[in-house]
Amino acid sequence: MIRIYKALVWLACLFPLAMLLYKFRANDLTANPIEYITHETGDWGLRILLVSLMITPLRRLGFPTLIQYRRLLGLFAFFYICLHFAIWFLLDRGLDLGEMWSDVMKRRFITAGMLGLALMVPLAITSTKGWIRRLGKRWQLLHRAVYVSAVAGVVHYYWLVKSDIRLPALYGGVLLVLFGARLWHRLK
Repeated sequence: MIRIYKALVWLACLFPLAMLLYKFRANDLTANPIEYITHETGDWGLRILLVSLMITPLRRLGFPTLIQYRRLLGLFAFFYICLHFAIWFLLDRGLDLGEMWSDVMKRRFITAGMLGLALMVPLAITSTKGWIRRLGKRWQLLHRAVYVSAVAGVVHYYWLVKSDIRLPALYGGVLLVLFGARLWHRLK
């Protein structure tokens, strides 16, 4: 049964990519397709990351089997965030390292996004069972950086938008609830 659920998680996580490919094939990516694809991949990366962070509080509320999906969700979040970065770097910046570095230094929303991505790289690398064994208790300490990465992602999104802050505010609210649940559990 777990294999079926994992397959469903895979399908659910691949659905946004399939929709992007469908819209690309149908030539339905809006007037600015690069911006649309960049925003969609970033949104889905952040959404999946937040869902992966919900696993621990839900597990504590009586859904212990959800823990089996946390790594998969985290890796899919990393995948979409890498796709988000790659589209920006390849298509928007044209592989120009100088221009990319200039953007990182000038635009604070890009700085926050790069910080979030940079923090996720070691998390993705060390997400295997072998790394968990090798790092022992340090693995859990390292993987708490996912919260900093999520904060950086929310800040990246908030600083990016000019006027309609509803979605970044919603994601920030979800993150605050998750921090509250973590704090409540620790104090309890």
